[in-house]
Amino acid sequence: MMKAGPSQEDIRRHNLGTLLRFVHLRGPASRATLAETLGLNRSTIMALTSDLTAAGLVREELPRKPGRRAGRPSLVVRPESTRVYVLAFDVGVDRLVVARVGLGGVVLDRREASRARDAGPGELLSTLVTGARSLIRKAERDAVCVGAALGFPGTVRRTDHAVMFGPNLDIGETRLGDVLSRRLGLGVPVSVCNDANLGALAEHERGAGVGCDDLIYLHGDVGVGGGIIVGGRLLGGDDGFGGEIGHMVVNPGGLPCACGSRGCLEAEVGERTLLAHAGRAEEPGQTGRDAVRAVVDAADRGDIVAREALHRVGTWLGLGVANLVNIFNPGLIVFGGTLRDIYLGAAAQIRSVLATNALPASRERVRLRTTALADDTTLVGAAEFAFAEVLADPLQVLARLKSPEDSTV
Repeated sequence: MMKAGPSQEDIRRHNLGTLLRFVHLRGPASRATLAETLGLNRSTIMALTSDLTAAGLVREELPRKPGRRAGRPSLVVRPESTRVYVLAFDVGVDRLVVARVGLGGVVLDRREASRARDAGPGELLSTLVTGARSLIRKAERDAVCVGAALGFPGTVRRTDHAVMFGPNLDIGETRLGDVLSRRLGLGVPVSVCNDANLGALAEHERGAGVGCDDLIYLHGDVGVGGGIIVGGRLLGGDDGFGGEIGHMVVNPGGLPCACGSRGCLEAEVGERTLLAHAGRAEEPGQTGRDAVRAVVDAADRGDIVAREALHRVGTWLGLGVANLVNIFNPGLIVFGGTLRDIYLGAAAQIRSVLATNALPASRERVRLRTTALADDTTLVGAAEFAFAEVLADPLQVLARLKSPEDSTV
């Protein structure tokens, strides 16, 4: 039996999402540019932009700079950044960030707070709720929240967004997403995702990996995580646990890891190991990103112990990168979080180990880069994840959120 093709409504819904996604990721574009890029005729573009404008998702205006072509200028389509937004949460071991991000990826407002490593889940939730409520109050009266997502440094199950394992941030059985959604009254669920997976998504969509469909993002906080993009899509695995690069064993019988194994990449290159090798583990206040950066700075100034620490950590990191290159043949590997600083301090060693241990054909074209989004990689990824539903079906999602039976912000 032959399958029926897509209906006219299916095609329209797809085209609406494609157009909105284009201006969301690539910025304002003229009708003429949209028609040429999306392969649609101008009358179709006009109909689509009219629908999106009526829904309050975009606006059309004359170009701010005169064009080179003679005749009437093509209207420019811009995302309605202040009227349509998401909430993005970045939960780190040492810091908590909440942002209100408008359509188009514009960070409209944000709150950031430090977190004590011995603080419990109740304090963590209170900080996130207080920050989010402050951001919601400052939104325009007619603004609508279309999604929310939270990046967490641990193993997260895809089906229900439950944190299964957080080796460096224990929240027990607390369901962060459910509690946040309930206490904020968002009218939308708060999705919880692995922070490094969100980092990979962010670098692919808006960072160093734009235009590269096969990349790996390596993230350092206290531990080490990773996100893998294959063929333009995030590799999730059967339950969503894919990409746990930090628990790839690189040194059998090596240092103990919080996961219960030994010699994991996280154990050999994480914050605690670097500080221990540099003789700084026992110094008061020597934790977090500033402590890692202090070791890298000391090595740059000629500190022999700091240099040796970076060399040892760089060796294991290079071996981990070589394994990933051999398995996935990525076009790009991006280092973020504390691994950004470690890479900058140990790049020569990492590249040397890669050259020795990776297959020549696989390593020939791979590029090693640091994140283009600095410390906001996870936050940007959370925002993009939260926008996914409205970008897939703009009018239906917005209509549902604005319906009387749903609570809105």
